[in-house]
Amino acid sequence: MIDLRELTKRYGDTFAVRDLTLTFPVGTVTALLGPSGCGKTTTLRMINRLTEPTSGHVRLAGRDTRELSPEALRRGMGYVIQRVGLFPHLSVGRNVAAVPELLGWPAARVRARVDELLSLVGLEPGTFRHKRPAELSGGQAQRVGVARALAADPPVLLMDEPFGALDPIAREALQAEVLEIQRRLAKTVVLVTHDIPEALRMADFVALMQAGELAQFGTPDDLVRRPASPFVAQFMGMDAALEQLGGVRAAALARPGDAHGLPRLPAEADARTALALMLRQGTDGVAVVGEGGAVIGVVGFRDLGHDPRSGGA
Repeated sequence: MIDLRELTKRYGDTFAVRDLTLTFPVGTVTALLGPSGCGKTTTLRMINRLTEPTSGHVRLAGRDTRELSPEALRRGMGYVIQRVGLFPHLSVGRNVAAVPELLGWPAARVRARVDELLSLVGLEPGTFRHKRPAELSGGQAQRVGVARALAADPPVLLMDEPFGALDPIAREALQAEVLEIQRRLAKTVVLVTHDIPEALRMADFVALMQAGELAQFGTPDDLVRRPASPFVAQFMGMDAALEQLGGVRAAALARPGDAHGLPRLPAEADARTALALMLRQGTDGVAVVGEGGAVIGVVGFRDLGHDPRSGGA
């Protein structure tokens, strides 16, 4: 879907991004991870031509993006930023409707799409449709930003530190909401973040950048367990294996076994929560339960060493 080939952005003698070659797999979340100033946001902005590259190419579905007008390119990409950027003089509904209206959708289709998306991001349409951005909490405003980015059903979603301004509770709730939306819609998502736990939780693939260049690209498991350089190992840190559990659903690890006497854990909980429950209860396993409380399998300590996103143990 998105291919970068020898992409470079230079300001005078300084390289913000240098000879970056990278493919973002279709229908997956790829995190652009790295310290401040490593070129993450510059790379994201070159994808939708908010920043023009000095050299190299960006291809979208095999087509060089320079063949498209910037406006046409951006209409096919949802864009979510940290500070949301909602239009303060418009209602929530009109904010979400902005791109479909620009594309000339019929009014009835726009209204239906607005209500569909507000419901999708966990905001009851009847309650929030007519509110102004100033009436929203930070988490609610960010949810509206996600809905607006998805309004025209773009195949690509670009997210630049979308959760960074939220408190920990709101951040975790919105991350879970976005992951659930992604499971349903399978967009090609590029997520810029400097937060390692966020990258390991949200991403199918991670591109770790260092001083404008690619340090390593792979699954979360690759970077945690098979770092390509001392920089990668140092950046990921000693706690990375523990943080990685936050991106794995307990249900994905559940296997047949004896659940008698084991503490219960909802299927939608993550593997880190499973570990915390084992430690708190002093057990070596948990019973994973689905709707209605039916046991769908058990997860033990040894199961936590496997990340199903990597396809390996």
